[in-house]
Amino acid sequence: MKFIELFTRSFPFLVTACALIALIHPPSFTWFSGPWITYGLGGIMLGMGLTLQWSDFKHVIKTPKWVLCGILLQFTIMPFLGWVLGILFQLPPFFAVGLILVASCPGGTASNVIAYLAKANVALSVTMTTVSTLAAIIMTPLLTSYLSGSYLEVDALGLFYSTLKVVLFPVALGVILNRFLPKVTHKIVPFAPPIAVILITLIVASIIGQGKEIILNSGIQLLGAILILHLLGFLLGYIVSKIIFKNEAVSRTIAIEVGMQNSGLGAVLARENFINPATAIPSAISSLVHSIYGSIFASIANKFNNKK
Repeated sequence: MKFIELFTRSFPFLVTACALIALIHPPSFTWFSGPWITYGLGGIMLGMGLTLQWSDFKHVIKTPKWVLCGILLQFTIMPFLGWVLGILFQLPPFFAVGLILVASCPGGTASNVIAYLAKANVALSVTMTTVSTLAAIIMTPLLTSYLSGSYLEVDALGLFYSTLKVVLFPVALGVILNRFLPKVTHKIVPFAPPIAVILITLIVASIIGQGKEIILNSGIQLLGAILILHLLGFLLGYIVSKIIFKNEAVSRTIAIEVGMQNSGLGAVLARENFINPATAIPSAISSLVHSIYGSIFASIANKFNNKK
């Protein structure tokens, strides 16, 4: 079990290393493409569902202000920043829409790992990820469609059905299996985080490998936009929640949830709903950036704890 925990913690380093390998030698990861990317995200969402029980949703009732504040910041700060940064960096339409899409995505499972490493409120992190994921079924297509209007016409209904397919069904299946087959799921759950790490890494590396030329030729502006997007997500999430709640653990948790998106979902939605494959590239780079930021945030948080 120690190996599993160590492997899960190594997520930022693993995804960074594989992304670099994909840029140098794309065939190492481009084999993981097409429907495999959709299946991979489905596996991640199923794993998330397996870790949940009906009782977990009681956290929403116990701490509604924390959860609602986090969800509100998640679906206001990040989508707005994605839209503004697309304009400021004069990104081409396919990158701008991809940036808005990933900025409009919910928190991802990686945020729960970072919350654990940062000694934040893990239960709150899991609850926020779950609630934002369910809210994303409506919010992600709605925000993406509305904010991308100046770039191109977005099929909000298509995005809605895709989100329903790759989010709600796998998560619901996981919760149902956990409810009726607890002995089986209890044996599987410890392996869910490392499997999620592997699948996210494969999705990111595959998309980066497939978009190698585009990234090398015009990826600097996009990288700059994504670096600022997630940096401001962490900072604003922390500052706003600290002012409101004056609770260090809660502020850290909300900062992590706001600053880290479900980039795998963004990648799948982009591939399923947009003709230009480059629309998925912002999601792949986003996963890389927010993982590195998350690790730095956890390191700073731990140093702060040690000084107390």
